[in-house]
Amino acid sequence: MRLAKTPALLLPLAALAIAGCGGGGDSAASPATTTETTTALSKADLISKGDAICAEVNAGIGSLANSESEVANTVIQVSDLYINMVDSLKSLGAPAESTGYSEFIAAADELSKVEGEAKLAAERGDSTALGEAASRATPALEEFEATAGAYGFQQCSEGPKAPTPSGGAEPSGEAEEGGVEAAPEEAEVEEAAPEEPAPETGGAGGGVEEAPSGGGAGGGETGGSSSGGVGPG
Repeated sequence: MRLAKTPALLLPLAALAIAGCGGGGDSAASPATTTETTTALSKADLISKGDAICAEVNAGIGSLANSESEVANTVIQVSDLYINMVDSLKSLGAPAESTGYSEFIAAADELSKVEGEAKLAAERGDSTALGEAASRATPALEEFEATAGAYGFQQCSEGPKAPTPSGGAEPSGEAEEGGVEAAPEEAEVEEAAPEEPAPETGGAGGGVEEAPSGGGAGGGETGGSSSGGVGPG
């Protein structure tokens, strides 16, 4: 009886072994992984894109110069603009020509760090910490602009400028010139026109011509001489 039961017990064990081998084969297969490679920008492309970023930030900070916001709010806005600028510049990646780029990025990181400290102090209302951060922000910005100019940037090497209004002066100048020139010219033409025909249409010339033609002196002389000659004959 025991020999008859042995094959029956081995069959389930064999099935489990087969299933286990099949499952192991499935888990061993793994999907293929792909890696993306990015091409580094050329120095010219990096400068062009970087200058566009800096120009936008300079315009934004320049517009805040005329803002009536509180000092703390202005500091926070300026700090955010500089921090985002540095993040955007770093996101462009290192160029193929890396000479001088490491110094530029180091100066940018220092600027971002100082501006972050100034923002934190402004948010906390810590005037002492804000003053210390502000004293470090100026040389940090100057160093960033100097290294940017040395690398070849133009907009990144210049500080923010307040926007200047255009137009407005030219229209007023033109109006003044037109008014001054038009007034005397019209007055002179209107006054001169009626003066010329007055002496030409006078009656003095007509009287002189009619007097000799209409007088009887000539007729009297001829009549007297003829009658005088006939009478004595």
